[in-house]
Order: sequence, then C-alpha cells, then structure tokens
Amino acid sequence: MAGMENDQPEVTGVYEVPTSLSPSRVEAFTKCPLAFRFTSIERLGDPPTVHTTRGSLVHRALQLGYEAPAGGRSPAVFEDALDRALAEYRELPDYTLLGFTDDQAERFESECRDLVSRYLTMEDPDAVRPIGLELMLSAQVGNLTLRGIIDRLELRDDGELVVSDYKTGRAPSTNWEQRSMSGVHFYALLCQEVFGRLPAAIRLLYLSSGEIIEATPSAQSAKFVATRTAAVWKAVERACVTGEFQPRQSSLCSLCAFQRWCPSFGGDAALARVEAPAALGLAVAA
Repeated sequence: MAGMENDQPEVTGVYEVPTSLSPSRVEAFTKCPLAFRFTSIERLGDPPTVHTTRGSLVHRALQLGYEAPAGGRSPAVFEDALDRALAEYRELPDYTLLGFTDDQAERFESECRDLVSRYLTMEDPDAVRPIGLELMLSAQVGNLTLRGIIDRLELRDDGELVVSDYKTGRAPSTNWEQRSMSGVHFYALLCQEVFGRLPAAIRLLYLSSGEIIEATPSAQSAKFVATRTAAVWKAVERACVTGEFQPRQSSLCSLCAFQRWCPSFGGDAALARVEAPAALGLAVAA
C-alpha cells in the first residue's frame, strides 16, 4: 500500500477540497451535492433522527455483545449489551436532542430490543470469529485517502475474510439490491489495499426483516469501486473549486434538515452556515 498522505485539506478554490472519502460521503454526494456541501464541506453536522440514533445504538449493542468470547454469546449477553448501549446513549446528544417523551422513549427502546432479538435469529453468534469490530481502515488509492468503518470483519474456518454490515432500515427491493451493496464493496476494496486480499464474501444483514444479502467481490468489482470513487472525488473537487454544489431533488428531500436553505425550495444556501447551527441545534466543526 502506498504511503499515507497528509489528511489536511488544501485550499484550491471557493471551498477547501477534502483529501479523504468514505462510503457514506460518496453516497451523500451522489444523492445531493448541496446537502454534501452543508454536512461535509461546511461541516454543519446533521441533526440526529430516530432512524440514525436507533441504528448507531443497535450497532453499539452488537459490538458490545461480540466482545464476549465464543461460547458465551447468549441472548442474555446481548440483552445486557443493549442495556449498556442504552445507558451510554441516554447521555449523548444523539439521544437527548430527540426530545423523547416517556412514551416515545419506551417505544424507541422497544424497537431497539426487537432489532437485537431478530439479529439473534439470523445467525449463531458463537459460530462467528470476529477479528475486527467497528474496524477503521484507511488506504491510499492514488492521491485520495479512502476510509471506512467495518461493522464486523470475521475469519471463516477456511481462513477467508468476510465483511458483515448491519442495517436497521428496510431491505431494498430486488431492483436496488446491487446499489445497496456499494458500501460493502467499498470495504472490500479497503481490505484488498490493507490486507492484500479481497474478502471471500460481503454481507448486508437487515435486522428489521431478518434478510441477508451476500455477494462475492472480485478484482473487477474492486476496480469499479476505485474508478467510481475517483470520479466522485473529481466531481467534489470541481464543485469545491467553482463553489457550485447543485441540489438534487428526490423523495429524500422531505427528510433533509437543510431543506429551508435549499434553492429548490425557495431558500438561500449561503445563509445555512449562519442560520443552521442555531436553528437546528448544531455545533459547527472548527
């Protein structure tokens, strides 16, 4: 793997150009360049939602459950892990900013328990050999640093690697399955760059439905991810130089916290940095 490059952004235009990309950043830019500007370039943050907090909390519970040794990962252990994760999150802004009433908090926590319980019906935790939990990987590909956090990297009995990614949202329709795999294909590329080999399998575990989607990465799929990521980064670079981050309307607009500053809805994007922190309760990154 090539040597790591300084991760400090360099100023080349209207905005500072980032020198690293993650799967979430790639997808964020392709979905809406303007929303990407708000969250990743101007770093206004993104207010928590029930969906995002539930997802991160359940991920934390599964991470804690897998810290128990094989043979000791019982349902009771995962229930205790969820209790510990809940205790952590009740003190964090991701939870407190949601402003739950007692009934809402009870319903939210019940939903988290249902997701963890359903996970335990999908596979036998004692049969899994994790070698990395919430594993941060970083690799230099060309002039760009690729970063990603793998929910679980495991070692199969045959010595092959497997990447597993937990999803707490709905499973995609058949037509969207391939697109839903883009993030784990990104992780496969990182494994190739860091460990010198591709995983034998990449998996999405949809805890809400109990579905598992699995694929086998290849040299061709890894090359496609590298090419696509480089193309996205070039588009980000151009937008930073010109200052033109165009909004992209979709069904996701109704969920966007920055809709009031979007020109597509009569807003002024230039005012977001001044108004959004107070309006949304955000802390702007330095």
